[in-house]
Amino acid sequence: MKILLLAPSPFFQLRGTPIAEKLLAEVLTAEGHQVHMLTYHEGESVDLPNFTLSRIPSLPGIKNIKPGPSWKKLVSDMVMFVKLLRVARKNRFDLIHAVEESVFMALIIKKLFGIPFVYDLDSSLSQQITEKYRVLKPIKPFMEHFEKMAIRGSLGTVTMCKALEDVVLTCDAQKLMVRLEDISLLPDEPDHAAYSEKPLGDEPVVMYIGNLERYQGIDLLLESFQMTAQKIPEARLMIIGGADQDIKHYQKRAKELGIGDQTHFLGPKPTSELSFYFNQAQILVSPRIQGQNTPMKIYSYLDSGKAVLATNLPTHTQVLDDEIAMLVPPTAEAMAEGMVTLFTDSRLRDHLARRAKERVRQEYCFEVYQKKLVDFYSRIESKLN
Repeated sequence: MKILLLAPSPFFQLRGTPIAEKLLAEVLTAEGHQVHMLTYHEGESVDLPNFTLSRIPSLPGIKNIKPGPSWKKLVSDMVMFVKLLRVARKNRFDLIHAVEESVFMALIIKKLFGIPFVYDLDSSLSQQITEKYRVLKPIKPFMEHFEKMAIRGSLGTVTMCKALEDVVLTCDAQKLMVRLEDISLLPDEPDHAAYSEKPLGDEPVVMYIGNLERYQGIDLLLESFQMTAQKIPEARLMIIGGADQDIKHYQKRAKELGIGDQTHFLGPKPTSELSFYFNQAQILVSPRIQGQNTPMKIYSYLDSGKAVLATNLPTHTQVLDDEIAMLVPPTAEAMAEGMVTLFTDSRLRDHLARRAKERVRQEYCFEVYQKKLVDFYSRIESKLN
């Protein structure tokens, strides 16, 4: 098939949604489909067989577009739709694969050109927007109406977690759907010889990897680590990822809490180096406080051979359970208690890490992802023929 992949985000960048879009394109092109991606002006080029990349033009003042709703994304989406009209008019596509808010563009294109679309839900847009802009909560039902319209108008849906699957089923119980969880980004056989040196020596380390947006719970993480450091003074916190301005903000916050010297901000790192950094830690933490979708990092965390500590909210509990992670309430006191417990109980750390790695091999590996996506697209092709 000739597929138009709408990716309303910077591509390629080393963060959740672009990583998922790249993996999707890799599997589809490997199956012989021709994929034409339309995306934002920011990001690195990607070279794949059967793959064409189109970008919107650069826009004055629009750069460093962050995850989540923003005025920069709104402007970029408007420009992207204008370009989409030209791309759809010039090419004969069999299908549109629309990620996130681009589904509303796909709805219009379907009406204008008759091209069917698949709706790829990385999140509930109505929830995401009203959580970030609480003033918009009164119009949440209005936004949910359009989400339902997009689900019903699609040929099928791709969800990344059970919470989003439930959103689809509530709207249309008969909708063709696949739950396509993210996968571990760690190599099957990391080069352990390269990981012998530990930058922080043998101090106990709790590590966070990901962006530093408010919903990730970085304030909660710093506050809980402050409490942990009072009981385990030699403990260190390593934070990998984040934009420069966010790093500066949280460095200031760490100093205010008196943990500036024990908290290390390393900035973004390539996925090829994740195993090296995971090797420095005893605990990998996800303090997220909002959202439905499961963070992509969780799957690499589980595959790392390290103990995982996370808040016991649906964003985590639809994948994590007490057999493979320590789940705690989203309070500084509970998270600090979890850190102290894991730091002092090596048997518990080893048990959680071993069971987590087994779960990844059974449910969250590339082979499982590939089979699910290929089977889903086979059913989509059957509906088109």
